[in-house]
Amino acid sequence: MQWETVIGLEVHVQLSTQSKIFSGSSIAFGAEPNTQANAVDLAMPGTLPVANEQAFHKAIMFGLAIDAAIEKKSAFERKNYFYPDLPKGYQTTQLEKPIVGPGHIDIEVGENSTVKRIRIHHAHLEEDAGKSLHEDFHGMSGIDLNRAGTPLIEIVSEPDMSSSEEAIKFLKKVHGIVTYLGISDGDMSQGSLRCDANVSVRPVGEKKLGTRAEIKNLNSFRFIEKAIHIEVARQIELIEDGGTVVQETRLYDSEKNETRSMRSKEEANDYRYFPCPDLLPVVIEDSVIEALRKKIPELPEAKLQRFQSEYALSYYDASLLTELRSVADYFETTTKTCADAKLSANWIIGDLSAFLNKQGIPIEHSPVSANQLADLITRIKDQTISGKIAKQVFEAMCNGEGSADEIIESKGLKQLSDGGAIEAMVDDVIAKSAAQVEQYQAAEPDKQKKLLGYFVGQVMKASKGKANPGQVNKILAEKLAK
Repeated sequence: MQWETVIGLEVHVQLSTQSKIFSGSSIAFGAEPNTQANAVDLAMPGTLPVANEQAFHKAIMFGLAIDAAIEKKSAFERKNYFYPDLPKGYQTTQLEKPIVGPGHIDIEVGENSTVKRIRIHHAHLEEDAGKSLHEDFHGMSGIDLNRAGTPLIEIVSEPDMSSSEEAIKFLKKVHGIVTYLGISDGDMSQGSLRCDANVSVRPVGEKKLGTRAEIKNLNSFRFIEKAIHIEVARQIELIEDGGTVVQETRLYDSEKNETRSMRSKEEANDYRYFPCPDLLPVVIEDSVIEALRKKIPELPEAKLQRFQSEYALSYYDASLLTELRSVADYFETTTKTCADAKLSANWIIGDLSAFLNKQGIPIEHSPVSANQLADLITRIKDQTISGKIAKQVFEAMCNGEGSADEIIESKGLKQLSDGGAIEAMVDDVIAKSAAQVEQYQAAEPDKQKKLLGYFVGQVMKASKGKANPGQVNKILAEKLAK
């Protein structure tokens, strides 16, 4: 039997406000455990929550970015459950009137990059819970309540994705939107963006959805992809062996590369939702929505199209450069300084990305700034150095040895463009390569182009890579034609 996969995602995005969502208490991320919890987070007697205006504005901006309806009268409920990281025994959230209504995000699928629309059911505001810590406690668990009360939006998709690849593309689109908007840093390693995946399978052609399992708290693209693959295989094997998939919450164990049951999946009535008695409905005026609409920057899709038209980049290059706003900004600064979009793209996608990935640092912390890279590219363009020598200069720049000009000067790396000196080297190589010269001159023109590489290599070796490649090729072609 052939099977198809059905996936819906719930994406939790921690909003980058300066204070918690209902207490007004300031947030200092990375602080010592339990130093940021306050009386409201702990539901101490006599405390009353007050809604954070920043959180509403950021949620609205996300809604506008995905062409969603904005709920002008937004209300809060209490979601009741008992867990160590939720000292109040309830989570303040939205159920009946989420601030963001139905919208959509488009992804490209297949070899032809066909556009597939993923529907957004809604996105709602809520407070985050604390964090359970299971390491370094000698078999016990610790609770850090610093994160309790920080503002989130939970983005709930329809079950429109049919593979882990589509789920990752959707999640990357969400990541791009929230970081371009500046409403979240999207740092998955720090929990700023987390994902729950609802996964089910059904026979090909079947319309009815299969029983789903929810995989909780996935915090990297790689883990999300692996968890979905494993869960799909588990469900298919279970059904084909005569078993039945039960609706439950599961956790992904990255060390064992498996999902395991956590608890049976609760339904909405199990949480005993009821309107929050301490928070009045919030009315959003049209003027507020329009003012926020004007603040929305150029988003990834629009930037991708502009990079192709304005800078004549390929779709592939433009998509890599616009995935993160920080990379797109770095590219544009580099290009404006050196006036060469293609060379800028090549260096950023190639050497710079390779270095940053190896070091595990984001482009914001690159030891080579956009203007410094532009200066290096300018030295390639004005033939001060060759492309090969530029790689040596770039490596030195990454090591903090100075600017491109300083390194070129201190290491004596200026490209040799003296025609007489290059001609002398060419004559010497030809004199020492009688057999290769004979072979070259007897070859057909197409074959000669390949054989020329030997002579170029020898001249570059003799010049220690400093000879101007264009001049070397020109002089060699002229002398070998005689």
